[in-house]
Amino acid sequence: MKKILTLSLLVITVSLFASEKPDHSIWDRFLGNYVSSAGTVNYKSMKVEMDTLDKYLLQLRDKAPQTDWTKNEKMAFYINAYNAYTIKFVLSKYPVESVKDISFSGKDLWNFKMANLGGTNYTLNQIENDILRKMGDPRIHFAVNCASISCPKLLNEAYTADKLNSQLTTATKTFVNDTKHNIISEKKIQISELFSWYATDFTQDGKSLVEFLNQYSKVTIATTAKVEYMVYNWGLND
Repeated sequence: MKKILTLSLLVITVSLFASEKPDHSIWDRFLGNYVSSAGTVNYKSMKVEMDTLDKYLLQLRDKAPQTDWTKNEKMAFYINAYNAYTIKFVLSKYPVESVKDISFSGKDLWNFKMANLGGTNYTLNQIENDILRKMGDPRIHFAVNCASISCPKLLNEAYTADKLNSQLTTATKTFVNDTKHNIISEKKIQISELFSWYATDFTQDGKSLVEFLNQYSKVTIATTAKVEYMVYNWGLND
C-alpha cells in the first residue's frame, strides 16, 4: 500500500510539473511600460529594467511547452519567446541604428543560437521556421517582431492562449491596412516583402495571395491586380 501511495504521489507531482506554465503577465507589463500603441519601442528605458526581462526569460527556459498544452498555448509561448529574445538581443547591443548592425560571434540576430527554451538553445529563425510556421497559421508573421521599421509592429501586450485568435486577426488587419507597409487599391498593390518571403504560407490550400489579403484588407483587391513589393526598412523600431 505504501509503495502504491508513493507511486501515486510521484505521478501527481510529475503531472503538475508538466502542466506548469510561464507567467506571461511579467512580459505583458514590460511591454505595456515600454512599447507604444503604435509599436515604437523605448529601448533606452527598457535597458534600465533588464532584470524584469531576464526574469521572464528564465521562466521560458524552465517552463517550455509540454505535450498536454493546447496548440494556442504553444503558439502564444513561442510568439512571446521570439519577441522577448529579439528585445534581449537588441538591448545587449543598444544603441544601434539597425538590427543588421547586431552580431554575436559572427552570427546575426536571427542565427545566434542562444534563445534558451526548456533547456535547449534555439535561433530566432528556428523558432519561426521550424516551430511557428509548422503550426500552419500564416498570421504568426504579423505577431513576431524583428525590431525593424518595416516589420509588423510589436504588440504592447503579451500573446495569450485565450486571446490568441483575436490578437492574431487584429495584428494581421493592422499590418495589411497600414500604408507604411502596404499601399492597396483595387487594381494595384504595393506590399511588404514579407508576402514574397513567405509566399507559400499565404497561399495555402490553393488560395492566391490576393485572396489572403482580401480577408483582411479594407479595400477589395481585384484578382488581376498588379503586384509590386516595397523595399524593406531595417532601421530600428525606436
